[in-house]
Amino acid sequence: MAYNIMSASCPSRIVLRRIGARWTVFIVNALEHGPMRFTALATRIQGITPKVLVETLRSLEEDGLVSRTVFDENPPHVEYELTELGRSLLVPLRAVREWAEEHVPAVLAARAALGPTDAR
Repeated sequence: MAYNIMSASCPSRIVLRRIGARWTVFIVNALEHGPMRFTALATRIQGITPKVLVETLRSLEEDGLVSRTVFDENPPHVEYELTELGRSLLVPLRAVREWAEEHVPAVLAARAALGPTDAR
């Protein structure tokens, strides 16, 4: 079956929505070098709330991008890790990240040239 992202009924839009979700990029990048505990992820990804981190991790797990491992310890120890599918997302996300970091000056200059946003 051929998928067409431009079609309103195409299931590829579900995938694109997940990839484009605000915190997905940060979580996938944070897990690039191996498994992390929830607290370490929350510390690494500045600005994310615990509630949003939980919700996003659950969605990423549901979509097969992240695995959750519970270790039988006291207190319980949980780690999150990219699956093979999740690791495959690192390549395109790295390209987007590099593009964003490279073009910060141009985007900021364009914004400054337009002036304050409340004037539009």
